[in-house]
Amino acid sequence: MKGEILEGVRPQNPIELWINEKIFMGMTLSEYRKRLFTPFHIICALILIVGVPLILLRYVNGLGAVTHASQDQPFGLFLGWGLFTGVPLSATGFLMASAVYLFGLKEYKPLVRPAILTGFVGYAFAVIYLLIDLGRPWRLPYPMFYSFGPGSVLFLVAWHVALYLSVQFLEFSPAIFEWLETKKLRAWVIRITIGATIFGVILSTLHQSALGALFLLAPGKLHPLWYTPYLPVLFFVSAIFAGLSMVIVESTLVYRFLRDKVDPKHYESIGQLTLGLGKAASFTLFTYFCLKVLGVAHSHSWHLLGTAWGSWFLLEMFGFVLLPCFFFLHAVRNQNVSLVRFTAFLTVIGIACNRLTVSLLASSWRFADVEIFNGKEFTIVLTVITIEILVYRWIVNRMPVHREDPKFLGDGH
Repeated sequence: MKGEILEGVRPQNPIELWINEKIFMGMTLSEYRKRLFTPFHIICALILIVGVPLILLRYVNGLGAVTHASQDQPFGLFLGWGLFTGVPLSATGFLMASAVYLFGLKEYKPLVRPAILTGFVGYAFAVIYLLIDLGRPWRLPYPMFYSFGPGSVLFLVAWHVALYLSVQFLEFSPAIFEWLETKKLRAWVIRITIGATIFGVILSTLHQSALGALFLLAPGKLHPLWYTPYLPVLFFVSAIFAGLSMVIVESTLVYRFLRDKVDPKHYESIGQLTLGLGKAASFTLFTYFCLKVLGVAHSHSWHLLGTAWGSWFLLEMFGFVLLPCFFFLHAVRNQNVSLVRFTAFLTVIGIACNRLTVSLLASSWRFADVEIFNGKEFTIVLTVITIEILVYRWIVNRMPVHREDPKFLGDGH
């Protein structure tokens, strides 16, 4: 009869139905657990089993238990990777939002949400790295509220990163509200998109350059080949091609490993969009190369190019700046999407090389014995990267990031 409950089948209440649909992606808990036993999740679990206890050890026994950092080497791998490298790679959000909402490049709209999510997750985990690195992490808000000093670079960085993280959450929240099916909140957030984007661009410009200004505060600490008054500008310009390259890297990986979460109609345009990003990255790389040359000329450091440090500097300049610049140009001219993607990965490696060099290597050039990082420090960084990837995958698997929700088609954004 209609309305009868089949014997042995327990009806689910609305909360269980919501959890199964939104959290377990339409599966029951037992089905979802079975889906977790994959080689990828097993590797991640092994990393977390080793790394999470080390993070706890850091809070129990202090920084000295897990890091090589000292008074002479204040920046360790936590900040070298998590902040100085992570922040420029997270410039994806403000670049793509500006391109679409401010400059009217509507064809790049499919890349906006993924770029904003990449930026939001990157900035959120930069804060997590800070919480691990700070000797007294509970005093993280002090530069913003207690020791109020607008003349301090750290004061500016703290406020800008906190505000920009909030802006990126607002920019990404339409996807969250679509996932939760709350149309009114989504409509309200969409109305403030342009204002949030403009505010985000201002904040990004300021804090990307402010990270470079940090190294201007200690003349003589940083090697002369990397120390230049142009550092704030160099950090900002490098964040542009780093963000553009990261958009390409992110889309490449998602289209390879999470293809079922991508709207099929985006496949038709992703090639041309990738070529456009590569073209923009090539011009930015060339601008950066010219500024670096001007920096060497300004500091009269030509004679240092013949030293061991000079060889490393030239490798960085030609291997990770000029070579990707020509690769991008060649790929765009020949419509070679695969080469653009390869070059984007090379550029991301190059920006990581530059930021780690500035924050770790070239800042300790006067010391005879320099320890870049130890095993525990590397393991903790690998653990946080693993958690970051898992969080990103969790969001992409559930929320309309690379696809459009049919219930909201035609509602804008």
